[in-house]
Order: sequence, then structure tokens, then C-alpha cells
Amino acid sequence: MAEKNKTKKRALQLTKAEKIRIGQIATDVLRDLYPDAVCSLDSSGDPWRLLIMARLSAQCTDARVNEVSRELFSRFPTPEALAAGELDEIERIIKPCGLYRVKAKNIRDESAMLVERFGGVMPNTMEELLSFPGVGRKIANLILGDVYGIPGIVADTHCIRICGRLGFYEETLRDPVRVERILSEIIKPEEQSAFCHRIVLFGRDFCRARSPRCDECPLSFVCAHIKAAKTAEASKAAEAENKRNMSQKA
Repeated sequence: MAEKNKTKKRALQLTKAEKIRIGQIATDVLRDLYPDAVCSLDSSGDPWRLLIMARLSAQCTDARVNEVSRELFSRFPTPEALAAGELDEIERIIKPCGLYRVKAKNIRDESAMLVERFGGVMPNTMEELLSFPGVGRKIANLILGDVYGIPGIVADTHCIRICGRLGFYEETLRDPVRVERILSEIIKPEEQSAFCHRIVLFGRDFCRARSPRCDECPLSFVCAHIKAAKTAEASKAAEAENKRNMSQKA
């Protein structure tokens, strides 16, 4: 708890200029580590498929979604086909993704809405994308960035965790909308989409939720979490030394 509190304090002490500087360093390091990073959902550049796959990815791995989607899109290759599909068949196909009854209804309804309201063409504004049932800013920014090249922060769990550890905000912050707003002022617009894809890979390789590989981390030299942990460790050692000295004097 003490470590988290110290990290939180350190994060709040960073100036806007410091956050921008660290943000640029992180952007450069991640670009060098993962120069070819792309969205791990294999939608073949189709915005409708990306929407459907993003909806299926809730509480499911991207690898599983990619596997299931091959059968789904083979059976229902267009928004029109999926909108007219039988729920029980859609449920059967996507069952390995979990929450399949809710997801089946959602993706069918969203496909119908895309056809009826937008003529089958995926809209390119935040407002229109948010009008789809169940679509939040994370999925909307993913579509806007990957399909239309419009800057945006995809505040997924990796992004939220890692950027908190870097000190851009309190580590305890979990509100994706607040995270998006903060990071939008730190990461350059033209870097935002790629930054978010790269930070997912970085989270899997180094900055894990549990047992992060801090000793091997290429961002350790700017990480507020690591600095706070070292400060806490040094303080604890100094306190222990003082107690030993007091004991010897007694």
C-alpha cells in the first residue's frame, strides 16, 4: 500500500512538460521495440469486421477471436448476411468467445443498424460510432484510428496500467475516458494509434499486471513506479539501519 501511495504522489508531482517528455521517450522506445505493431484483431482492414471482432473480444483473447471469426465471416460474409442470421447459429459459432448469447444479439443488431442507418458503410465520426449499442470510446477510437487514420487513444487495460506506472496519472485511476483525455494531451496525435498497439505488446512482454519484468524493462529509467519502489526500499533500509544503531547504543 505504501508503494502505491508513493507512486501516486510521484505521478501527481510530474509537470505537464515532464509528462510530455516521458511520453515522447516512451513513444520512441516502443517504436524501436515494435516497429511493425498493428491491431492483433485480424480484420483484413474491413471496418465492419473490426467492429464485430472488437465486440467479441470482451473477456476473450484476440487469438481466440481471430480463430472464431474465420468461421463467422465465412458463414456471414457481409453486414446484411449477419443482420439476417439466426441467433442460435450465430451463438453456436461464437460460443468459444464467451458471453455468446449477449454478444450474438449485439453483433447482429449492430450489423442491422449499419445496413439500415448507414447503408452498410461504417461511419467515421465518434458521435456516429457511439450510436451503435454497446460501442464505447475504446472501440470507436480503434476504428477511427485503424480504418480512417483519425488520432485517438484506445484506453485498454494494458494502456491504463502502464501509463499509470509511468506516472502520467495516479496508478489507481481506471476510468478509460479520463485516461484517454490525459494521454491525448501527452502523446502526439500522429503517434496515438500506433502507440496504443505497441503498448499492448509491451504490457504482455514487460509491464505485466502481475510480476512485471522491471529489471529488464527498457523504460525503467523513466518509470515512476520503479522510482517509487526504489525510494521505498531505500527508506525501509535506512529505517532498519537506524533501528540497529539505536539498539547498539542502548
